[in-house]
Amino acid sequence: MKRYCEDFIKKDLQKKMVLIGGPRQVGKTTLAKRLLAEEWPDGEYFNWDVEEDRSALLKKHWRKDSPLVILDEIHKYPRWKSWIKGIWDSRPDGQSYLVTGSARLDVYKKGGDSLMGRYHYWRLHPLTLDELPPEMSAAEGFRRLLHFGGFPEPFLTADDREARRWRRERFDRIIKEDIRDLAHIRNIQILELFVEMLRSRVCGLVTLSNIAEDLQISPVTAAAWLRAIENMYLCFAIYPYTQNLPRSILKPPKVYFFDNGDVKGDEGQRLENLVATHLLKRLHFIEDYYGYTCSLRYIRDKDGREVDFVTIIDGNIVDLIEVKASDGKISTNLKYYHHLLKPRQSVQIVGELERPFDSDGIRVTDAIRFFTDPPWNPSSHQKTN
Repeated sequence: MKRYCEDFIKKDLQKKMVLIGGPRQVGKTTLAKRLLAEEWPDGEYFNWDVEEDRSALLKKHWRKDSPLVILDEIHKYPRWKSWIKGIWDSRPDGQSYLVTGSARLDVYKKGGDSLMGRYHYWRLHPLTLDELPPEMSAAEGFRRLLHFGGFPEPFLTADDREARRWRRERFDRIIKEDIRDLAHIRNIQILELFVEMLRSRVCGLVTLSNIAEDLQISPVTAAAWLRAIENMYLCFAIYPYTQNLPRSILKPPKVYFFDNGDVKGDEGQRLENLVATHLLKRLHFIEDYYGYTCSLRYIRDKDGREVDFVTIIDGNIVDLIEVKASDGKISTNLKYYHHLLKPRQSVQIVGELERPFDSDGIRVTDAIRFFTDPPWNPSSHQKTN
């Protein structure tokens, strides 16, 4: 199955090195090998986790006439940044490099000289409603995404038992191998409890000091652990939007998981998490391809008025989005902020809705209709405040 960013990556490889980050088992290796087979059959693939490949990599044993060299999981090499900089700067004419990793490569490229100007960075996300297999209906895709999540293996298999096994094995690899090795966290058992507590708090405000007290760790440690699991693409935190809000208040983050199956909660929580992952994927695409600066936030003021999501592109509010499991009545908080902030659009996404409608400039629709629209072109979404 072709992924949403493949054509753009092919074009970028003609000019610069390409780095692809993303969650473990989201399909980075599959994408890389398909590019190799279909576009660069004379290229070479190396995986840092394979002993023979690791030895060859350190000796730089690949053909000088290889049109494409793929370096999978190379970020696990402590000096990978300066190492690959030297390779790029001395490369033969016509040789391209594709680097993949199950961590934030923009975080783990530390030490030595900068790679600035030598690469384009892409973040590969799980499947979403605008990236379904062509033979699958949107209704079936939505059902699977809500229940199994968008990682290719459990999504395509759609088997509860297999999905549980896959999720447990993936979770163990991330916590007991990736985070231990890359973030140097040794208290893995307490870290597992920390993640479990986050899984049960999806959609709510996450007060790290409270979690730290329950686990008998310091708030500083809790904050460091949250950053570590974010860097491994296990979850992501969003923070409150406070600009232009007269009664705004600094609040704790809300935490969502890349795998919708990780959410421990009811249908409403799973729907909100699904919406969050869809929005983040769109915003990351806009950043990675168009070059705009994007962020995903939520709103909550001192009077308790809250809207689930605010999408921001280059400092401009593009969307206000409220998520409801079944209530089609427009949120009064969404109305309030719609008139106060005047975004490009305000939308209430409802899980179970018979018919979409518009009222007072606000659209009420379901997730399928909202996310199967053509991808955003941010150039048409800019507004002047």
